[in-house]
Amino acid sequence: MSTTNDAIDDEVTSINSIFDEDTLSPVSPNDAYLYSLRLPSLPSVTLRIEFPHDYPDAPPSILGTQSVGEDLQKGVGSQVVQVVRDVLASLYRPGEACVYDLLEDVREALEIAEKQGTLHLHDTAAVDPPEPSTAPARTSTTSSSPQNDDATAAALGPPPPWSLAMPLTSKNSLFLARSAPVSYPAQARAYLAHLLATDKKAARATHNMVAWRMRGPGGASYQDCDDDGETAAGGRLLHLLQVMDLWGVMVVVSRWYGGTHLGPDRFRIIGAVARESLVVGGWVRGEKEKEGGKGGKGRK
Repeated sequence: MSTTNDAIDDEVTSINSIFDEDTLSPVSPNDAYLYSLRLPSLPSVTLRIEFPHDYPDAPPSILGTQSVGEDLQKGVGSQVVQVVRDVLASLYRPGEACVYDLLEDVREALEIAEKQGTLHLHDTAAVDPPEPSTAPARTSTTSSSPQNDDATAAALGPPPPWSLAMPLTSKNSLFLARSAPVSYPAQARAYLAHLLATDKKAARATHNMVAWRMRGPGGASYQDCDDDGETAAGGRLLHLLQVMDLWGVMVVVSRWYGGTHLGPDRFRIIGAVARESLVVGGWVRGEKEKEGGKGGKGRK
């Protein structure tokens, strides 16, 4: 009998590929079910999490903290543990991998707790106030404040006119497709860069697969694709555009891996959501409407 199960192995692989490679790590080689879980939204806190032998049919348990950084106020560790336990209790569904959703929901729960004043992460009273200075204040250019986020978005230009399909979930993996009109390759690359720079959820996707086709002056044509780690997926998206005889359009399919391998079925889902985004965008209303590429104005 195996000392672990495939679901736990898949969970470790997916979490460490989405976040840092040591986010979910075994605590001891002698215990295949006890792991440390470092919170990406609060790296100073690492928890102890124990998986049951029949995971995901039964939920994991948050045993407590593995380590708490010295930069945090005393007692924060136990508060964070309780937040994580509450989130886990609310989101777990029998038979579904849950660690990715747990980390994402904990991020939001911690932010809410801080705003409400029920959680104070840093002991500001214990820090000596800075000495008065006559030097002019400097504005940081590396902060991820909303003002800097706005400045980044402004530098990238206006948001692309995306048309989004309804998201589709299969075995806890989430797929979301979007399409947009494009006229030249640099525009397609700029649209993708804008998406990844301004949409934090898209930037955290396990894969952002993309394909585009366009016609240039003098009868020139351009087409390209990118798997982004999902082998052969980009080529299948490009093939979809070719079969639908669409030009002047790009499609991006984002996938957030949920811990369970889908096998070849993932390609069917990728194609389905991609085609739906093209329908939503007005590129095709039916199988017969393929003349000239675009079939109407897109809905954003």
